Amino acid sequence: MLLNMTRHAPLNGRTILITGATEGIGKATAAELARRGARVLLLGRSPQKLAATAQEIGAAGTYRADLSELAEVALIADEIRRTEPQIDVLINNAGGIFGTRQETREGIEMTWALNVLSPFILTRDLLPALRASTDPRVITVASDAHRLARLNLSDPEFRRGYGGWPAYNASKLANVLFGRELARREAWLVSASLHPGMVRSSFNANNSGLQAALWKVMNLFAISPEEGAQTSVLVASQPELGVSGGYWAQSHLTAPAPAALDDGLALDLWDTCEDYLRRLGL
Repeated sequence: MLLNMTRHAPLNGRTILITGATEGIGKATAAELARRGARVLLLGRSPQKLAATAQEIGAAGTYRADLSELAEVALIADEIRRTEPQIDVLINNAGGIFGTRQETREGIEMTWALNVLSPFILTRDLLPALRASTDPRVITVASDAHRLARLNLSDPEFRRGYGGWPAYNASKLANVLFGRELARREAWLVSASLHPGMVRSSFNANNSGLQAALWKVMNLFAISPEEGAQTSVLVASQPELGVSGGYWAQSHLTAPAPAALDDGLALDLWDTCEDYLRRLGL
């Protein structure tokens, strides 16, 4: 059942691209945005899930890419720019946690690639389409897990001492810092990061053992995906949001962890991401 979201304005055909929108928070966010009149575009990995979700919620279109593979992200961003000259809102929602250390085909640790580098390159490459909007917004789904993080940019891939939760927490701190630095660099758009809450979903279902068992217990106390979508929908739709670079939780502007307010760390993160993409020729 959809929640009462009367605080949010109708979206009147605004084009919104959302990643990771075929299940969980992303799907609930996409469904509510479409219900409110947005022209919703879905970006995900599975053609079958994309088609089924698009039909179910009435999405305007779908794009397929493995968002952990950065060359694929760059290619799909190019395709989107060619077919969508204007994007009003980009929601970087996709992400994951990995109990054991894994690397992508490009040789990058999976958490760092999917949660940090992927939204970085997608946002960078879609800036021309966002510039065509009269009210462009970039929303990055982070987590209050960033409050537990230590971001070591000399080893962002956790080549030493990997742990699934430390890597995830660090990636969520990177998301908040990214939102802040994007706002500083691109003053013509509104950038926001947010915490959706502890949401009952298939998040962490790719893992096994104690980590997966603990998450199943936590799911018993978690909120629904529709409840978790509220903050994303508010930040996407509230007229004259005003604040750029802020961190939102429970539909309110909230102070993040002190490390997330470190402008020097935000700049170093940005430079680190650019270095990765240069090495990959992207």
